[in-house]
Order: sequence, then C-alpha cells, then structure tokens
Amino acid sequence: MPQLLVRNVSDHTVEALKRRAAANQRSVEAEHRALLEETLEAERMKKVEAFRARIDALHETLKGRVFTPSEVLVREMRDES
Repeated sequence: MPQLLVRNVSDHTVEALKRRAAANQRSVEAEHRALLEETLEAERMKKVEAFRARIDALHETLKGRVFTPSEVLVREMRDES
C-alpha cells in the first residue's frame, strides 16, 4: 500500500492532531488517515451534489415535454431508407 510523508508540519498542527487522535481513541497515524479520507470524501460529495443540482435544473427545464422513444425514431429512420 502506498505511503505518504508529510514534512514541515508546525508543532501546533502536530499537537492538535495528537489531541484529536486521543479524543477519537486512535493513533496519530490513524487520525491523519481519517482526516485525509473525510476531507476528500467531503470534496467528492460537494461535486456529486453540484452534479445532482444540474440534473434537477435540467429536469425542470424539460418538465412537461413529451419525448418520442428512441426505438420509435430508429424504426422511422429505417422505414425512410
């Protein structure tokens, strides 16, 4: 499994990480891993929510429109040939 090495972390940040790890009953390494995963998951969820909002907006603009099923359109195109 890949590893990360983080350099030049302030003493304040390291101490805060140790306190947080202790509060969550985890090792500092496990807490660091959890922070990375939580942060990246939150970022991914923001993107998913933005995408869902775009889909909802598109659905709203298409509301009430009637669409011909694709198989009907294909059949019509074949019949024209």
